[in-house]
Amino acid sequence: MNSGIAILGATGTVGRQTLDVAARQNIPIVALGAGSNEAALYRLCLKHHPDYAALHDVAAAQRLESAIRHAGLATRVLAGREGLCALAALPEATCVMAGIVGAAGLLPTLDAIRAGKRVLVANKEVLVMAGGLLMAEARTHGAQIVPIDSEHNAVFQCLAAGRAGLEYIALTASGGAVRDIPLQQLPYITPEQACRHPNWTMGRKISVDSATMVNKGLEVIEACVLFDVAADRVRVVLHPESIVHALVGFVDGSVLAHMAHPDMRIPIAQALAFPGRAPSGASLLDVQRMGTLHFEAIDPARYPALALCLSAAAQGGCAPLVLSAANEVAVEAFLSGRLPFTGITAVLDAVMGRAGHHGEPHGVEDMLALDELARGEAQVVLSRFAA
Repeated sequence: MNSGIAILGATGTVGRQTLDVAARQNIPIVALGAGSNEAALYRLCLKHHPDYAALHDVAAAQRLESAIRHAGLATRVLAGREGLCALAALPEATCVMAGIVGAAGLLPTLDAIRAGKRVLVANKEVLVMAGGLLMAEARTHGAQIVPIDSEHNAVFQCLAAGRAGLEYIALTASGGAVRDIPLQQLPYITPEQACRHPNWTMGRKISVDSATMVNKGLEVIEACVLFDVAADRVRVVLHPESIVHALVGFVDGSVLAHMAHPDMRIPIAQALAFPGRAPSGASLLDVQRMGTLHFEAIDPARYPALALCLSAAAQGGCAPLVLSAANEVAVEAFLSGRLPFTGITAVLDAVMGRAGHHGEPHGVEDMLALDELARGEAQVVLSRFAA
C-alpha cells in the first residue's frame, strides 16, 4: 500500500510506531492528529511535513498554528473535534490510523469509516462503545476495519482463510506489571509500578489496564464485535512471554496460533500492507532460541476486574460502554494519585451495578450521552471512596 495515511493519536506510542513503519513502506504522511500536546506534534510536523495537522485542544491548536507559521511550514492546522474528524475523512488519505485513546476517538473513527477508508483501529474503547454501529457503517460505506491490537490482529491473520468451523478464540495475556507481586501488596502498587510493563512498550493508560486485566476484558468485547462470536467462545489465557498473541480453534481439532516478538510495529505493518507483507523494523522470531513457552489459567484473585469485563461482554447492551467509561475515570484517578490500584476494580464494580438502569443507546448521540453519564457516576463513586 503506497497511498497516504492520516494518523490520529500521532504523539502516542502507536502513532510514533506507525510513523516508523510508514517510513519503511514509503507511505506519504497526509495528516497528523493528537489531543493537546502541541510541542510533540510540532516536532513531528517538522520531521514529516504533513499536509494537515490537528489538535483536539483548540488553544493548543492555535499555538501549534503559530509555531508552524513561524517555521515556514506549509502544514495546515485544524482545531477541535471537528478538526480531527476532518482529518479522518481527507480524500488524500486512503488509510487512517485510529489511535486516539478513549471515547474521544469515536467520532473521528466513525467519520473515517463513513469516508470508506481502510481504518486501522488501535483504540479499543470505540469498538467497546459502538462496535455494532461501526461494523454496520463499514459494510454500508465499503470501509475496511483492520485491528491493530496484537491479539486481534493475530486472530485476523489466523482467520485469513475464513471462519468456517470456528470453535473458539483464545486471547493471550501477559499478566501485566503485577503478575508476580504478592497479592497483599496490590493495594499499594504505585502508578510507576503499574506502568512498568514486563514485555510491551505502551502508554500509561493501557499499561494500567494490562495490570488490572481490564485491557483483556475489553479485548474480549472487541473480539465479539470484530469476529461476530458470542462471548462464551472467547477465552483468555495467561502467557507471560507474549510470544503467542492469539490462538484459534476449529471443529476439526486444528488450532492455529500467531507468534511474533511483542512489537506493535508488526501488526501495524501487516495492516498497512494487507493483503501483502512489508518490513516492519521488528526482528523475525527465531524459534530455536525463544525457549519454553508457558500457558496458565487466569488467577481471579489477582485480576478481579476481568470477571466484571466478561460479565459486561455477556450482558451486552449498554454494559460494555458503561464499563469502558468508568474505567477511564478510575484509571485517571489512579494515575493522579487519587485512588489506590485495587480501587479501580471497586469503582468498576459500583458503576457496573447500575448499568442495568440505563436504557439501550440508539445512535452516536445516545452513546456519547451514556458515556458522560457513566463517567459522572464514576466520579460520584470516587468521591465516596475518597471520603
